[in-house]
Amino acid sequence: MTEDWHLFRGNGQQREKATEILKNLEPPPWRKFGQWSDLENSQEIRDRWPEIRQLAKKREREQLRGKNFRLYTEASENQELSSDIRDVINAVNAAIYLRRPLLVTGNPGSGKSTLAYAIAHELDLGTVLSWSITARTTIQEGLYRYDAIGRLQDAQQGEELHIGNYIKLGALGTAFLASDLPRVLLIDEIDKSDINLPNDLLNLLEEGQFPIDELVRRSPKNNSEKNEIEPFTINTQDEGIEAVIEDGWVRCQAFPIIVMTSNGERDFPPAFKRRCLRITMPDPKKEGLEAIVKAHFGDEKFNEYADIINSLISEFLDEGKANKIARNRATDQLLNTIYVLTCSLSPKAKDEESVKNLLLKRLSDND
Repeated sequence: MTEDWHLFRGNGQQREKATEILKNLEPPPWRKFGQWSDLENSQEIRDRWPEIRQLAKKREREQLRGKNFRLYTEASENQELSSDIRDVINAVNAAIYLRRPLLVTGNPGSGKSTLAYAIAHELDLGTVLSWSITARTTIQEGLYRYDAIGRLQDAQQGEELHIGNYIKLGALGTAFLASDLPRVLLIDEIDKSDINLPNDLLNLLEEGQFPIDELVRRSPKNNSEKNEIEPFTINTQDEGIEAVIEDGWVRCQAFPIIVMTSNGERDFPPAFKRRCLRITMPDPKKEGLEAIVKAHFGDEKFNEYADIINSLISEFLDEGKANKIARNRATDQLLNTIYVLTCSLSPKAKDEESVKNLLLKRLSDND
């Protein structure tokens, strides 16, 4: 690929130049948010980035998810990419430029969630903030939690701390903190949410800010007694990393890179879809699966077990079958099968077929 506008390329390779471009990338005039000149604690915000990146290095499993993600092989980088892969790459980059969320659909195991980790890895954006959605999830849970009971108990024992010690930002709230570079936020399986949640997100996605009511009431701007300490220091979703909040509002400087995944189980309101870029993750093809396997197991092991691996990939794709059934299998099923059949505890030949049937069972099978 030669397009200079592609900050994210989907090949697992970090590019310092792309990260630097992102840092200085101007948003569209209609998507400008806070300015550094508006912040009294801008240096504290910039100093938080090394901590976030250091935290990411400690999460090896998360790092591997992003590093091993492949939309195409390195060998095919200079070749014409298929339209579905190019669409995904273009959608991610357009979302970054436009400061808009991505709504990603696709089959289970097609890499919807892993896409968020790949973006964070390639652009060196620290840890991924993950918010998993259920039917009972509310926007408040994603923004922040106020431990009023804990504060009351401490007050009764004469051990009450400053109010900021009882507030913790959720993944959603942490993503909208002022930052030097955009955070990556994964909102996983948003189609499982209550019908109102997508609409509840609209104002935040449009304005890039939200109030912490318990702090707004105590801000000197709204409190004539001015007896509270301000700005407020509170906990965040990033383990061990605090944030300073001025006047009780969380305001983003760099709009987060938001990846919302959906299994296509429901439709969304037009107002919600209008604020998103929508893309469908393609099912990996043979070349893509080979790249994924090499990324996880290494070239040496791939070459050592090339016959077994290529046979499993062929079976995974139902190659050679006249009437192919929709694959309906996840990529991690293929990786699991390869691992079992090539590890030191490899099953005996007579068990190979049984293991493959067990591990490559279609997700639509009920038995």
